[in-house]
Amino acid sequence: MPRQDIIAQVQKYTNPFRVTRGKDFRLKHFDPGDTLGLQMGRTEAADLLRRGSEWLAMEQDMLYAQDSWSVLIILQAMDAAGKDSTIKHVMARVNPQGCDVHSFKQPSQEELSHAFLWRYSARVPERGRIGIFNRSYYEEVLVVRVHQALLDAQRIPPKLVTRSFWDERLADIARFEDYLTRQGVLVLKFFLNLSRKEQKKRFLARLDTPDKNWKFSPADVRERRYWDDYMHAYEEAIRATATKGAPWYVVPADNKWFTRLVVAAAIVEAIETLDLAYPTVSAEQKAELAAARTELAAEK
Repeated sequence: MPRQDIIAQVQKYTNPFRVTRGKDFRLKHFDPGDTLGLQMGRTEAADLLRRGSEWLAMEQDMLYAQDSWSVLIILQAMDAAGKDSTIKHVMARVNPQGCDVHSFKQPSQEELSHAFLWRYSARVPERGRIGIFNRSYYEEVLVVRVHQALLDAQRIPPKLVTRSFWDERLADIARFEDYLTRQGVLVLKFFLNLSRKEQKKRFLARLDTPDKNWKFSPADVRERRYWDDYMHAYEEAIRATATKGAPWYVVPADNKWFTRLVVAAAIVEAIETLDLAYPTVSAEQKAELAAARTELAAEK
């Protein structure tokens, strides 16, 4: 199949969920259970994902060899939406040497002593690599916005915490991402859009399965009480930071097989736009290679 036809097929999975203009974004317009009408068995879905993962592995190899661009993948979601498993399945065939995953936990005292983007900027992937943020600086306008008492630990001068504080912080994030894109960092952001009903189902499955008990925390249930606040915070964040250069993908997350297909398709499609290629070898380098071959062949 011609490359342009393959890309056209990939875009069927990505275009409905890509947000590049935040002004008109409304979360209610995106169905967590959407599968675009696709119906496929587990084997068929796994085979399609495998092909996407293999394609991604090929692109990542060229990304690493070219050593010019880098890719930052941001995953945000409510608990039990499947961030960890999405990373595991989508990146299954990517060379670990060219990919880093960072899961940002509660900030340390040193991190709290710096501006809020400090600890994240230090983990932006270097050229030739893929970096994955499993949660990210968006937590600073999500969980911190929902639980504003957390701002006290950041010791921001009180006169700076004004009514426009969250708009200003979102503007800082948008400018930071614009800066990254102008430095050769491809920024892709995914909100795994899980329904409250499906989250409850997955929580109960964790409680009913002894091997999954470790995944559950009583705090998960407490956070459900703030569901509407979180949805508002996500909507505001996407509205303020969705751009053509750093798009959001609002990915349906009630069906894990479909979530993984969309994420894989979006990453492959975006990396394809970089027109990656293996470095060309100059005439001088070819001569050196020929000389090396001759020397090796002459060894006894």
